[in-house]
Amino acid sequence: MLPASTSQFAEFARPLTVEPPVAPQRVERGVVVFDVDGTILDDIGSISRVAGDVMERAFGTPAEEARLHYLATTGLPFEAQLAQLYPAIPPEERTAAARLFHERKIREAYATAHPFPEMPRLLRRLSSARWTLAISTGAEREMADLVLEREGLRYWFEGLLGSGQGTKREHLREYQRRYPAVPMFLVGDSRFDMEAASGEPGVTAIGRASTVPGWTLTPADLKAWGARWADYSLSELPDVLERLSARTRTASARARGGRGRDRDSPKTGADPASL
Repeated sequence: MLPASTSQFAEFARPLTVEPPVAPQRVERGVVVFDVDGTILDDIGSISRVAGDVMERAFGTPAEEARLHYLATTGLPFEAQLAQLYPAIPPEERTAAARLFHERKIREAYATAHPFPEMPRLLRRLSSARWTLAISTGAEREMADLVLEREGLRYWFEGLLGSGQGTKREHLREYQRRYPAVPMFLVGDSRFDMEAASGEPGVTAIGRASTVPGWTLTPADLKAWGARWADYSLSELPDVLERLSARTRTASARARGGRGRDRDSPKTGADPASL
């Protein structure tokens, strides 16, 4: 039976990289945090094929069934997906399968991965509009850094956090510490992304819907999991952020009795009105 899509609570403990803290800084507009696989890069189809083959070889699950299991739990680090899908398998066997997956992901999926067509122009528009951009990925930071650099996109991002720096929710909290008192948006493509963002006060979830052979996430699916806006393309994202930010400022002003917006006061929550 196909497992249910993962929730934000289905994570597991793993060693993290301890690094010196980044000093908080003031930014002008707000922060837009992007997932990588399936959000910036059009690579979920190839990655899911690699995952299906790895799971078939390691655990005997037919490759197509395993691929769908991977897609149903995407958004988590692969080690966490395996822990959820194969809890009875010894951890050392899951670790070996995860290591093989990461090696093949680099050689077979990332080697041919490219951004969605609208992404270069979109990032330029957001930067020109003075948004601060960052990355939160369940992949290794080094892998994401290399592929974004190769595609000419790394330049636009102020920060990049991966699986070695914690969970997606922990990434969001770290970015809120680094960039305090401004609106924050998480742009992702999975249920896990939407629930992680909507579960964090001050963070708004934005979804990229997708159609992968055998697996579809519609805008309605992503909105049901907490997305304030979702579409199959992110071309309209700059305008969407302007509207959502304006509504947040209006709601904040009303909450303070109409005295106007204090630049240093944090975002207190999303306006319930939908786009």
